Amino acid sequence: MSDDTRTEGVKTLLGDPRRAITKLSWPMVVAMLAQTTYNLADGIWVAGLGADALAAVGLFFPFIMFIIALSSGLGVGGSAAISRRIGERDKRGADNTALHTVLIGMLVGLAFSLPFIPFLEPVFTSMGATGPATSMAADYARVLFGGAIFIFFANIGNAILRGEGDTRRAMYALVFSAALNIVLDPIFIYTLDMGIAGAAWATLLSMIVAAALFFYWMFVTRDTYVSLRRSDFQPDRAIVREILGVGIPSSVAMLSMSFSVFLLNIIIIRIGGTDGVAVFTTGWRVVSFGTLPLMGIATGVTAVTAAAYGARDPDKLEVAFMYAVKIGIVIELVAAGIIFIFAPQITTLFTYSEEARFLADDITAFLRYTALFYPSVPLGMLTSALFRGINQGMNALIVTLVRTLVLQVSVAYLLGMVLGYGLVGVWVGIAAGNLVAGIALTFPWGRLAITRYRALIQEEEPPRTAN
Repeated sequence: MSDDTRTEGVKTLLGDPRRAITKLSWPMVVAMLAQTTYNLADGIWVAGLGADALAAVGLFFPFIMFIIALSSGLGVGGSAAISRRIGERDKRGADNTALHTVLIGMLVGLAFSLPFIPFLEPVFTSMGATGPATSMAADYARVLFGGAIFIFFANIGNAILRGEGDTRRAMYALVFSAALNIVLDPIFIYTLDMGIAGAAWATLLSMIVAAALFFYWMFVTRDTYVSLRRSDFQPDRAIVREILGVGIPSSVAMLSMSFSVFLLNIIIIRIGGTDGVAVFTTGWRVVSFGTLPLMGIATGVTAVTAAAYGARDPDKLEVAFMYAVKIGIVIELVAAGIIFIFAPQITTLFTYSEEARFLADDITAFLRYTALFYPSVPLGMLTSALFRGINQGMNALIVTLVRTLVLQVSVAYLLGMVLGYGLVGVWVGIAAGNLVAGIALTFPWGRLAITRYRALIQEEEPPRTAN
């Protein structure tokens, strides 16, 4: 591949790692800021329907995470594989990998969405939901499960652009989708009087628009770095294994986060009922907002470390990882301070209606206790991104499982139910479990992986002879 056939994104991937992390991350930070702003706006509009509506969205939260986990996980697997091919200077391999990613994503999207629809109300009832929240959650879920194929394609298309370093257009699609969602929410919920189902339809239509944009760029104008032509598709089991080797653990890791929320919901219902779920769901939107810069940085880490891995450059790999962790910690310290100080003001955004006002003190308490959570997140999230970049998907999975299921849930259960500290114990447990995981396991393991990779490369290089 000659230099003049590279896109700007590819040049960035193969250039200075610090500049690459910054340049590839900021568009995704903006995109995720827009998406999280939508989530906050959605919560604000839904709050006007009362506590049952907030609880209904909270009950569906693990399931939308399930859809996103499968689509995004496969996208991450394909994106990392594309970046590694770029690092190897293998254009044809990058094209074929992108085609494999689209095909796998569409098949999985069909298989893991529609079959859930008939069983929604029994599932929500089994979680402990009662009253109007149960049927409202089912109404919300039917729409999004029914249109999940568009969510899959949007996430796969986004991942392909990220893999080739084109995070700017990925940003454009996601920002436009989020803005459309924010506009449609009040129209569908209130103007058209569709209630909670209206919020779901607004979300689905915005994702359809995003999917259409990615389809246009990849299959109509065909101005992406990777080429997606049917004639270029060559079935390759090695590519499938590479995509799934990172994609499945990434999906399972995201599903484990969904399952951890499911388990936390059960603990919270037992302690504080559906009102407790409403507090958790609302507060977790703010947590997502506070940690969204890390999600953008993580996409940059995976792409840059994957390219460095493909190019067999451990120095570049280490610089990218350490730079990302340092700026991630600084950003999260600032976010924690802001959210802690302005917790009461933030809470008013979700408790402006008479029906939700009684939740204000509990949501404020949640925001302040979970401020402890933010600074430790970079240690785990960015280490997982590193493992995905260097084709060690199982290590990324283990990191996430220990951080979410083993420590966050168990410590929250211990403090909240066993020791009897109630919801405050749950909030502190979430923060404490994540902190212990980051310091004791995830970050040291990432550093060790880089050291071992460096040693492997040195062993394989031929000895240099003096002139």
